[in-house]
Amino acid sequence: MIPAGDERTPDGSGSAAYVRPASEQLMSAYVRDGDTAIVVTVDGAVDALTVPRLRDALHKAFARLDGRVLVVDLSAVTFFGSPGLRALSESATEAALHHRGLRPLRIVVDSSRPVIRPIEIVGLDGVLSLYHDVEAALRDSP
Repeated sequence: MIPAGDERTPDGSGSAAYVRPASEQLMSAYVRDGDTAIVVTVDGAVDALTVPRLRDALHKAFARLDGRVLVVDLSAVTFFGSPGLRALSESATEAALHHRGLRPLRIVVDSSRPVIRPIEIVGLDGVLSLYHDVEAALRDSP
């Protein structure tokens, strides 16, 4: 059997082994502490492999919130699967039950179709406070 063109080695002679990139190459989550907000910036693909890091970043941010708002910037996300939706839903529950309601949780989606479309399909756009940029999320009063 001859491998497909994208499965051949560079010289075209054989099959190249597929090596899945490390999860840290698929998604990054950066946390920035500010006086009035904690901003978690997510970059890359949010799926079953990477969502534990997203959950961990959100959990740690909630633990340090101390009356500040939590802004989750998803504008650089390239894929947003159902595990990411579940993590946002859990974050909304955490905010509502333990952090002065949903207003302290703000989600930046830009107009990124890979993120906004799944959020709309499952109805989270009716629950979450969505913004088009971090500056607008930070400007909005709690």
